[in-house]
Amino acid sequence: MTAIACSGLRIELRDRVLLDNIDFAVRRGELIGIVGANGAGKSTLFKALIGLLAPTAGQITLAGQALRTFAPERRARLLAYLAQGHVAHWPLSVRETVALGRLPHGPGDRNTAAIDDALEAADLSHLAGRNVLSLSGGERARTMLARALAVGPAVLLADEPLAALDPAHQLRIMALLRAQAGAGMAVGVVLHDLPLAARFCTRLVLLHEGRMLATGTPAEVLSDTMLTQAFGICAARFQLEGSELPLPWQLTPQAPQRRSTM
Repeated sequence: MTAIACSGLRIELRDRVLLDNIDFAVRRGELIGIVGANGAGKSTLFKALIGLLAPTAGQITLAGQALRTFAPERRARLLAYLAQGHVAHWPLSVRETVALGRLPHGPGDRNTAAIDDALEAADLSHLAGRNVLSLSGGERARTMLARALAVGPAVLLADEPLAALDPAHQLRIMALLRAQAGAGMAVGVVLHDLPLAARFCTRLVLLHEGRMLATGTPAEVLSDTMLTQAFGICAARFQLEGSELPLPWQLTPQAPQRRSTM
């Protein structure tokens, strides 16, 4: 069942085309990785899907209904978004910060189990009483992810959730996102780590200069041809536990110039 989708999506900002002709969908039970070079349009796509950027053309649907028709409160209960940067400004405890994820359900919400589950899933139960501003960058990143999980959404969109995380917690977060998808959530994640994308994601979307260059299984999308065209790189490849993992190895002789980040 498709949870969130767009068709023919076009985004323009100040006469500049940021995305063009994007057809994208995430079904419940899927972990979809969005990959591409800096400036390819990955974050722009997520901002459009959550309603922060209005389409110039095309349509976005959530649970089969046009996104523009949703009341903000209902949309916030169905769709959780983890933005880049994992910013926290207030001296709240970790638990209080995670509890903010329940706000879309109303000020009287008492679903403490959802908060407890989110803390445990993000390996934060032992830090629940800590001031969030005292945390390391990786701990703060996990706190923001737990806040998104506490919503109990049908769709989770996470923009670079692995930034600032050490390798162990990168693996934990990817395993957590895969488990959430396995439990029926629709999960989309922006990634730069190609081996982790190949290992954990059920499907990938490769963006290049605001357009979809490829979509399909990790093996299909991360082919030598696609990596050369999208990133200007060659990859070393190795097989492990049934997965082919591409390791960025060197630039191609004529690596393309990159546009500024969107």
